[in-house]
Amino acid sequence: MKGMPQGGLQNMLRQANVMQKKMEKLQEELAQRTYSATAGGEGVKVTVRGENKLESIQIDPKLLSSGDTEMLQDLIMLATNEALKKAKDEHQTEMSKIAGGASSLLGGMF
Repeated sequence: MKGMPQGGLQNMLRQANVMQKKMEKLQEELAQRTYSATAGGEGVKVTVRGENKLESIQIDPKLLSSGDTEMLQDLIMLATNEALKKAKDEHQTEMSKIAGGASSLLGGMF
């Protein structure tokens, strides 16, 4: 690369390698975290893992006795989508903290 001393390139590659290791470690940690959400006044509680796997569904027995299957399905879907959104949002936030360092690595190149 023009204008970049050899030591600068090696330093940039080393920093990129460190950043990659941090991102891999964070991805492993995030995959194991759990995220919960409720719907229907806490009648339905869904817990997912950061790797987008369903961990558990808890349903208040009162909802089961209501006989309204469609409402129960909607509540499960709402709680599941909210828990997955929480996981995705945290993943993006945490990864952007690490990836923010990439702009300093590339800053002098462009």
